[in-house]
Amino acid sequence: MDAENPQVSDAIRIVDVLAHPLSQTLPKPTVTSWGVYSQVSIVLVEIRTDAGIIGVGETLARFSPRAYVELIETSLKPRLVGQDARNIGGLWQSMRRSLSGRAGGMLIEAIAGVDIALWDILGKATGQPIAKLLGGTGRDRIDVYAAAVNWVDDAEADRELERYIGEGFPRIKVKMSNPVRDACRRIERLRKRAGDDIDLCVDANWAYTLDEAVEVGRALAANGYFWFEEPLPPENEQGYEELRKRCDVPLAAGESNFTTDQAQRLVANRTLSILQPDVARAGGISETRRMADYAGVHGVSYAPHIGMSGILCETASVHLAAALPNFRVMECECDMSPFKRDLADLAPGCVRQKNGTLDVPTGPGLGIEIDWDAVRRLRIQ
Repeated sequence: MDAENPQVSDAIRIVDVLAHPLSQTLPKPTVTSWGVYSQVSIVLVEIRTDAGIIGVGETLARFSPRAYVELIETSLKPRLVGQDARNIGGLWQSMRRSLSGRAGGMLIEAIAGVDIALWDILGKATGQPIAKLLGGTGRDRIDVYAAAVNWVDDAEADRELERYIGEGFPRIKVKMSNPVRDACRRIERLRKRAGDDIDLCVDANWAYTLDEAVEVGRALAANGYFWFEEPLPPENEQGYEELRKRCDVPLAAGESNFTTDQAQRLVANRTLSILQPDVARAGGISETRRMADYAGVHGVSYAPHIGMSGILCETASVHLAAALPNFRVMECECDMSPFKRDLADLAPGCVRQKNGTLDVPTGPGLGIEIDWDAVRRLRIQ
């Protein structure tokens, strides 16, 4: 036992697990091929220990957040209380066994919030940022891109593009949908407005059939876009393989994957050039790291997905991005929602970024402090 630093050598026992369902109205609706999103939710996971250390994490629970709370409190919490919070891998496997069947869905998203909180505890116990605990590559800043120009009318799309350029982003994502003719026209239009010095990519949110995706992909390649994200539903792996053969733009996907095995086929055969797991969905830091490492072995880049999530998801993603050698670029969601603006002492990435780069937090764990008054304001009663 280390008498001067007992928390490092002694067990750090979990004494309570709390799940806070939070809801917000976005300052500006997000418009994609799926529809218009004006209100979304998350679950903030709080883990308390007998050492007085509190860890926090985030679960991607955009809808029906109370169902996630029920799952965490009834299925996961009994497997956690009394256990050493530092045994992250063992606790992950124990939580996975709480439900049978193939891994995915609400269970893995719920585990994600717990896992992030456990890494936060480990960092606070050792006085190290998570990026260092992951064996970081030494990055103190990471590249980010602005997300996103919505699928709106041309005038509004032009304003959004000009806003991001004005804020200093050298890389910008554009949402794309149907009709295909309109999509191809917009691809060309925004390239002309942005000029050649701004990097553009497209996210289709599963909008297309294979033949439609081929047509859009060819327009993207002709206009120098750097990737085509989720053109097809994630289950259509054969379609992705065929699309890769029929158009030249690099393909990106992975935000819909829950575990490494779900990314295996398209990574192993290099259909994807970029893998995009979301840490608040893909089993937290532990499983997201496994996904990114697997991608790296096969020469595929890692690009964290953020979406309409909160500051905890964003910050956990920054730590992963700082640590992993095959990191390429991270999404910087610019919605300025309360989940990013109010929940912690760290400002949203879109405010902190400078010329498309973002500082990596240096404090222990995630390196942020939660505003519990904001949690109470946003909590669903």
